[in-house]
Amino acid sequence: MKSNFFISLAVYSTLSLAMAGPNFTPDEQDEIVIAHNRWRSAENVSALHWSFALADNAQDYADTLKRAEACEPRHSQSSDLGENLFWASPIIFSDGASKVQRLTPTHVIDEWGSEKVNYWYPTNTCAASKMCGHFTQIVWKSTTEVGCGKAICPDNSQVWVCNYNPPGNFIGQKPY
Repeated sequence: MKSNFFISLAVYSTLSLAMAGPNFTPDEQDEIVIAHNRWRSAENVSALHWSFALADNAQDYADTLKRAEACEPRHSQSSDLGENLFWASPIIFSDGASKVQRLTPTHVIDEWGSEKVNYWYPTNTCAASKMCGHFTQIVWKSTTEVGCGKAICPDNSQVWVCNYNPPGNFIGQKPY
């Protein structure tokens, strides 16, 4: 079985979104916001709120990754948003059958947040060969809203996308 893979990056350009239906239930949307705000609260950063526009954008991009990239997590290059990506492999059985891993929004957000152990605030750096950009995007002080989407791929892997506005992870700036 492949291991989970996730990356983070803030990308920049123009935001123009249309409102569409959410990929997550209202309870899952709340869970996403609560999980983010638990990490933000630990750093004394103000709470985020859910954005349907960001969720629509994130869902569109998750669907694009499913169609065009075979669910390979690649950052978008066309938005003015912060972005966290999460990819999970399918569960593969000995007979070759597979099924989708059952992941909760809290699990995904906590995977990103767990990078906190790799972040050193005094020097605003990640530990050598470690990731911390998901964590710093989650707790970026000026970010006020989040919206997420996910896609299940033909091989039963899945890709999650969360967008953040305003974006974070600016080089040379501390997150809080």
